[in-house]
Formats: sequence, C-alpha cells, structure tokens
Amino acid sequence: MKTLNQRLNEIKVVPVIAIHDADKAVKLAQVLVENGLPCAEVTFRTPAAAQAIKNMRAAYPEMLIGSGTVLTAKQVDESIEAGVDFVVSPGFNPTTVKYCQQRGVPIIPGVNNPSLVEQAMEMGLDTLKFFPAEPSGGVNMLKALTAVYPITFMPTGGVNPKNVNDYLAIPAVIACGGTWMIPNDLIDNEKWDELAKLVAEVSTILK
Repeated sequence: MKTLNQRLNEIKVVPVIAIHDADKAVKLAQVLVENGLPCAEVTFRTPAAAQAIKNMRAAYPEMLIGSGTVLTAKQVDESIEAGVDFVVSPGFNPTTVKYCQQRGVPIIPGVNNPSLVEQAMEMGLDTLKFFPAEPSGGVNMLKALTAVYPITFMPTGGVNPKNVNDYLAIPAVIACGGTWMIPNDLIDNEKWDELAKLVAEVSTILK
C-alpha cells in the first residue's frame, strides 16, 4: 500500500476546496477524478465540509481526500467520521496535532518559519504545510528551510500556474495546494465543463 506522501507526490497538485453545497460534491469529485486530479482538500471554511467529504468518499472510495482548515478536536472527529485520509491545518497547534496522533489520522499542519518547523519535528512530524507560501517568502524562503531541516513540504497559499513548477522543483516538496483550478463561482453555478477544462490543464502546466 502506498504511503500518504507517495500518493501526494504522484498527484503533485492538491485542489483546495471551499464547497458551499454538499449536494455538488459528487459531481465535483467526478470532474477531479476524470480529469487527472483524483484528490481534494475540503476545507472546514464552510458548514458543508463534512457532508461534502462523506459524499465524495461514498462515490469515489479510492480518491485521496483530506480535510483542510481544521482548527478543533471536533473538526478532527468530523473529518475522521466523514472518511478522510489526512487532516490539514493552517497553523501549528500542538493540541490539534496531539489529538490527530491519538486518533491515528495523519496531520499536515502549517508552518512558515524555523521555530515552528522545529516544534513540529519535536512532535514527530516530518511532512508540513508551508503556509501562506507566497506571503511568507515563497520559493526562496522554502529553499532556506529545506536546506536546514529534513522535512517534506506541501506549499499552499498563492501557488498558481506561474509558480507551481518553481515549488515542485524543490526536492523536499511532495505536492502543492492550489485553488486556481476549482474557482468557487464555477462550483456554485455548476459550470462542470469549465471546471473540467481547468482541472485537465493542470497536467499540461506541470513539467
């Protein structure tokens, strides 16, 4: 069985989704799977997140699904109940990390400086989210961190078609999180053909 990092490394780009209507989740998952991105990080920025994850999981059992913007133990519980493969948080909260470890679900917490990286390493973590990537110094900052620490990273925040390959060229980067291929307005208005085109274009962008 492939590890989480191996699966992320194969996909390379993780669509970060804020979905407002869980009834649209299955169709969105279909668009992602059929156009080369069988993965989603469904963020808890909307009340529909947990149900959307459940719907995606039921329809596409093999899809790689994470929950994002997880801030509380309750959201960890909801994520696990919904069937996630991993949890992502925007910052490094030791309480949330410990709870995920106790529950046996992988967590990729956000960091953007050396002190936070070292705190995460102290808790046994070896894969972290570099967030917000561009405002935190972008590729140059991430190169500086990876030169010092034996950590793999998933940069997210400001990643786009123009810079995604710069991030992926860093050996310690396993994947990037991005939103450009799944605009909220296209999801809300069920513009599935337009979404499919944007998702399919990701593979042509990647070198």
